[in-house]
Amino acid sequence: MIIRAWNGWATTENAAAYEELLNGTIAPGIIARGLPGLHDLAVLRRVGHETPGHFRTLMTFDDWAAVETFAGPDAAASVVPPAARALLARHDAHSQHFELLHRHR
Repeated sequence: MIIRAWNGWATTENAAAYEELLNGTIAPGIIARGLPGLHDLAVLRRVGHETPGHFRTLMTFDDWAAVETFAGPDAAASVVPPAARALLARHDAHSQHFELLHRHR
């Protein structure tokens, strides 16, 4: 399994609007596409008053081919819709990918 990690930072003024867009439109839209090999999409927001607008997404895929189906031929490139770009102060240009070796429960 492959975990795709991505970071975005919104200003304090835009953080709530970005969170609403991400959880209310973007993430549900990705899941609704029914992409083969996509297991889940987690949205995280960093805790701590010094970084209130730091968001991270973690997507779990079966394999690299599934990542490419989502992201396209440059599978490491970030996929950031224009509406999200308008609310973010900055974001990762490329996602990081990790092989899931083991999940402890």
